[in-house]
Amino acid sequence: MGTSQKHSCSEETVGVSTSTIQPFLKWPGGKRWIAPKLALCIKECLRSTYYEPFLGGGSVFFVLRPQRAVLSDVNGDLVNTYVQVRDHHEEVITLLKELPASREEYYRIRNEEPDNAVERAVRFLYLNRTAFGGIYRLNKDGKFNVPFGGGDRTPEILWRNKLLKKASIALRSANLRPGDFESLLRLAKPGDVVFCDPTYTVSHENNSFRRYNEKNFSWEDQKRLVRSATLAADRGVAVMVTNAYHKCIKELYAPHSPMILNRMSCVSPKVQGRRLVRECVFALGPWPRRWRRHFR
Repeated sequence: MGTSQKHSCSEETVGVSTSTIQPFLKWPGGKRWIAPKLALCIKECLRSTYYEPFLGGGSVFFVLRPQRAVLSDVNGDLVNTYVQVRDHHEEVITLLKELPASREEYYRIRNEEPDNAVERAVRFLYLNRTAFGGIYRLNKDGKFNVPFGGGDRTPEILWRNKLLKKASIALRSANLRPGDFESLLRLAKPGDVVFCDPTYTVSHENNSFRRYNEKNFSWEDQKRLVRSATLAADRGVAVMVTNAYHKCIKELYAPHSPMILNRMSCVSPKVQGRRLVRECVFALGPWPRRWRRHFR
């Protein structure tokens, strides 16, 4: 349960749309599967600005549709893609339609590094929709190295289902900025909600899970996150953090007791290769006493 604060959450929500939008990015490890429940919980505390410093696929934002949002990520190419979808989605679609979904085209585009911001977004979206599993992975030199996905993978859904057009409208409420999570958490004030969904690392060594850029999300990053979240909560900010189900993580966030979520991993293309995964949700700051009820 979150810590008690003089500032309490209002039962009335402010500036939240009831119209949800499907995320336009495929993002392994994202929260699309639980986003509606997370959004219901967040709505109870959101009275001003919604912050999300680990943007990824943005599934919670697109369900929540807040009137004011600050969205950030350490991945500069990802943030640029959101900016171009918000500001130039028609041009992005026009350029995407010119690219065939073939192995030859995939590796040609993968090897390119456009200077133009719109073209960089087109490259990002094309690779996201045609790469194996929609995985975003860079090698030690910072080069995208995911192989071609094959099959029926194509970016056509982005315009056929109007995903980019709808996302462009939703993102008009958002201030988009690249950067580290710590700087964003420092901006939050009472009445704001910060939702943190970091890439999970459960080892003290830098050899387990990978961040989706060329650096590890290390144990030191995990400690920085809990410190930043605690400082924000002490100021009266409602902070929600999803993280790995692991003894080290639960000890790190003590005395906050997590809500445990269960899901099936979808990274493997074969159903028999998927496994049950547990995740934790921590609520720090002025959350309602019964915040867990939304996850039952």
